[in-house]
This record gives sequence, structure tokens and C-alpha cells, in this order.
Amino acid sequence: MARRCEGGRLVVASHNPGKVREIGDLLRPCGFETLSVSDLGLPEQEETGATFLANAELKARAAALASSLPALADDSGLVVPALGGAPGIYSARWAGPGKDFRMAMERVQRELGGSADRRAYFICALALAWPDGHVESFEGRVDGTLVWPPRGTRGFGYDPMFLPEGGDLTFGEMEPQAKHKISHRARAFAQLTLACFDAPNGSH
Repeated sequence: MARRCEGGRLVVASHNPGKVREIGDLLRPCGFETLSVSDLGLPEQEETGATFLANAELKARAAALASSLPALADDSGLVVPALGGAPGIYSARWAGPGKDFRMAMERVQRELGGSADRRAYFICALALAWPDGHVESFEGRVDGTLVWPPRGTRGFGYDPMFLPEGGDLTFGEMEPQAKHKISHRARAFAQLTLACFDAPNGSH
């Protein structure tokens, strides 16, 4: 049985404003006020894990310990089978210190070259940690294909080049609410809210 998290304040262990906003939107119906590690002046945790899940747990534990509040961390990224799984856990690092995802998308396109295999998927690993060190973890995935040139200015990261399976709009073209229904983050969140949070209507 997963440990449940009571309403109140929760730290989002990310310095990425797009990610913090998206997580805040997803948590609001559960009655949580979210703070980011930036709001609390906490440093960015180095991601030394070998998997999305390991990195999420590392960041959540560090933020919970430093803030004495429950903390939620997300480690997510784009996996491209034709590139041997890259950029994978290095998705943010491909954007460089300036977090230039236009540059990162161009690198994906360049490295794919003339490959006919443009399959890709996004993975989101979520870890919810308490100050006593307890962690609950969940993982969501959405499959799709890569388009070029990128389309749309919504979302963040690699969203403008990712076309989800069965859709005709990229994540960069979708309204946020439409993306929240099908994204890798939404799928991981559905598991998290079911296991650890009260549903919006108060039922379990």
C-alpha cells in the first residue's frame, strides 16, 4: 500500500518553469499549493542516476530533506530508438547550459540524418519523497514520431517536434489541457494521484 500524502504545501523539485507550471496544474485539483525549489532558494540537484527513476528519486529526496516538506520530482526525457535511446536521461543536457531546446531539437534531427525510423517516446518518472526519506515512484510513457521542422510554440523542451501516436497536432501545437490528458507526465500523475492523493471529489 502506497503512503498517502495529505493536502497542503508540496515542493516541486525542478528549476524548469515550464515543468513547475505543468505539475502545478496537474496537482491543483488535489488541493495542493506547490512551491518550486527556486522559490525556496534551493540549489539544482545534480542528476547522477543511470535511469529516469533514479534521478527523480535523488531530486525528490534532496528537496524533501532541505525543505522539511513532501517533495515531488520528475525526471523525463525523449527516447529515440534510432539514436540508441538518446537523448534519454541527457535530454535537458542536450539543450546546453542556456537550456536552448531549439539547438537540442536540431541535434536530434541532425543525428537522425536520413533514417526512416522516426519513432520516439517520452518517459516521465515521478518520485514523491517525504522528509523522513520514504519515496513512492511511478512511470508514464507516450509513444509517437518526430516531425521536422518543429511545429507550434506551446509546451516546452522537445514538444514541437513530437507527434503523439494517433494525433495530428504536435505537443507544441496542443492546448495545455489537451496535452495534460495524454502526456507521459499525465500518465505518471494518474498513477501517483490514485496511489498517494485524494481524488478531487474526496474519494479514494
